[in-house]
Amino acid sequence: MIAEKSNLHPRNLHRHPYDFDELISYVPDLKQYVFVNAYQTSTINFSIPKAVKLLNKALLLKYYGVKNWDIPDGNLCPPIPGRADYVHYLADLLAEHSNEIPKGLAVKGLDIGTGANLVYPLIAHQSYGWEITGSDINKSSLENAQKILDENPDFSSNIHLKFQPDPNFIFKNIVHSGEKFTFSMCNPPFHDSEESAIKGNLRKTKNLKKSKNPKTNLNFSGQQSELWCEGGELAFISKMIDESVLYSSQILWFTCLVSKKENLFKLTSLLKKAKAIEVRTIDMAQGQKISRILAWTFISQNKRSNF
Repeated sequence: MIAEKSNLHPRNLHRHPYDFDELISYVPDLKQYVFVNAYQTSTINFSIPKAVKLLNKALLLKYYGVKNWDIPDGNLCPPIPGRADYVHYLADLLAEHSNEIPKGLAVKGLDIGTGANLVYPLIAHQSYGWEITGSDINKSSLENAQKILDENPDFSSNIHLKFQPDPNFIFKNIVHSGEKFTFSMCNPPFHDSEESAIKGNLRKTKNLKKSKNPKTNLNFSGQQSELWCEGGELAFISKMIDESVLYSSQILWFTCLVSKKENLFKLTSLLKKAKAIEVRTIDMAQGQKISRILAWTFISQNKRSNF
């Protein structure tokens, strides 16, 4: 018996090894990509985007009731366990005020850069019943996200999509006057150029071939806006911090994934200058990958019940 993935969040539904026989019963096309490796473990080649996409399709159907999930070839196909971790750690953060995890539509979240896959809103709504708005600068990504909602009418009234017409802004054009969100979340572009993204993917492919870990979660698809932006994640999150000041009374917790630990010092310094009342760094680990959530708020403890 393979040990559960104890580094995932305790409420993560993906702590146990994948039961590929069961997953194939949900998505039969997955079968052609499943094989038994040298460790006598059933797995897939995580460097094949089609295989990862079918695995995601099966996981979303089995664990979250998402029907007919699909994304265009070439769009980012995220590992579901890691996405679920972010949602569960967010729930813990929100629970600190009331000593219990808030559930239901009273919790309103904003997923910045929701992408064609819509994974964060789907997991967040199915796990906790939250109402989620997903924004993106890519119209074609939002069109695919809408197709997913059209296939799942039970979700469509509680997951909303907004197009960001100006890539220079994050919250402007999305968060309107009088509108409030309990949290915002974001998985920012990691690389600072297309060349950097390509080099990073080649390096990961090489490492994957050498890896002795049959569970390595890697795939190499992604549109430009999903993978890189000028200045990389440091520039993107710095811009987010600057803009968050203007929406400090409308969003309780601003949160964002930070992949590079060395960026934390600069970002926390910016938050201090921005006069954030509270700043948190929440560590996460999925397999060999270590990342963290940076969270900040401008709302004092006695006013957080207003959200």
